[in-house]
Amino acid sequence: MNDTAYQESLDYLYSFIDFSLTRNLRYAEEKFDLSRMNLLMNLLGNPQNHYDVIHVAGTKGKGSTCAMISSILTAQGHKVGFYSSPHMIDFRERIRINSLKIKTDEFVQQLDEMRKAIDKVKNISTFEISTALAFKYFFTKDIDIAVIEVGMGGRLDATNVVNPVLSVITSISLDHTKILGETISEIAREKAGIIKPVIPVVIGKQENGAKEVLLDAAKENTSLVIDVADEYDWEQKTYSLEGQVFTVSRCDKDEQGENYGAFSLKLLGDHQIDNALNALAVMENLPDKYQVSRESLIKGFSEARWPGRFEVLERNPLVIVDGAHNPDSFNKLAKTIEKYLNGKQVTLIFGASEDKNIAEMIKIITPYVDSIVFSKSDHPRAMTEGEIKVKIEDFYIEPFEFWDIDVLTRKILDEKRNHAFVASGSIFIAGAVKQIWQTYKENFKNSKNL
Repeated sequence: MNDTAYQESLDYLYSFIDFSLTRNLRYAEEKFDLSRMNLLMNLLGNPQNHYDVIHVAGTKGKGSTCAMISSILTAQGHKVGFYSSPHMIDFRERIRINSLKIKTDEFVQQLDEMRKAIDKVKNISTFEISTALAFKYFFTKDIDIAVIEVGMGGRLDATNVVNPVLSVITSISLDHTKILGETISEIAREKAGIIKPVIPVVIGKQENGAKEVLLDAAKENTSLVIDVADEYDWEQKTYSLEGQVFTVSRCDKDEQGENYGAFSLKLLGDHQIDNALNALAVMENLPDKYQVSRESLIKGFSEARWPGRFEVLERNPLVIVDGAHNPDSFNKLAKTIEKYLNGKQVTLIFGASEDKNIAEMIKIITPYVDSIVFSKSDHPRAMTEGEIKVKIEDFYIEPFEFWDIDVLTRKILDEKRNHAFVASGSIFIAGAVKQIWQTYKENFKNSKNL
């Protein structure tokens, strides 16, 4: 299959309504409505009902949690579908089986087979079509189980047509407030919409206000709750830019809890250990046929990868990309910078989408970095130089620098060894820096060899 056919398929997919590219998006039932998705899935024969599903919602940590779940189940020998969004560089990153992206010819074929059904659904969106494509592809490939990451919210998300064997809700914080609600409780109610009657739900570490809402929703659905914060304790043993090692024990107030021993992760930051506990809780509460060995847990955690989460692209100079994009995730990023980049001169390369609370994000991160330069990805919702200035002019007193991504990549190549560059603020700025960095690095090496 040539690249032209794949690009034509992407053009077709993006010709539909794409709310992810819409500036100043506001909540409206006609935009976020499961009736279109239900109709499309009915026309396709409801392939999502022919394999087991783990359905994962949350504001932060859901992608990493999904990646760990998928890695562990793969290590155990299962055929595992994994659907996530958004992608960093290549759309096919969203649809994987046992860590392998859908092939371009398979993507084209699956979409072609869906076109007649798509034509029968008015106002269908790009995300709904891509979600349906993933469900259909997984059925075609005869997977054992799918790990499905919610796109946004939960209750009205296109993925919420599945009938899972287990629901998971990771950490909830303020994000997409114009769509999901202005408070943690309102957002939690939207996330709780994935909880299904009688189906167990794993609840990750939560802020005040979210947990109560989730517990109430679980009670209404008579769903068993696995509260990760109450079930497990962890202790970090070692950490470096190479990875981290931690131990896990089960909380038990009446008697000494079970000790799970040590695990290693390539994913960095204390919050990734919290995500690992989410994955462990999932493993312990799946149907018996998915029971995993300790060896598979060790292998699965150690081999789990999730791009754009404090991902080290280069050591000299040190270049890191991170998809943090709201105040809560910037708090986690600040702690990770303090812990892993101690003693280095840190420059933050910041770019964000227009709907984000960038003032709060910059306030949080400023004490932990030596300088900030602002940039912009090509994404339609990316903030421009002027928009960023307006947002931060009342408090940001450091010199304002705005670098084109091409320019900043060349600047990085000339920097000293003790300098660290961290690109963050959105998954799109992280992806743009990663893609362009890889290109420039290769060109730079080639020029040195001339």
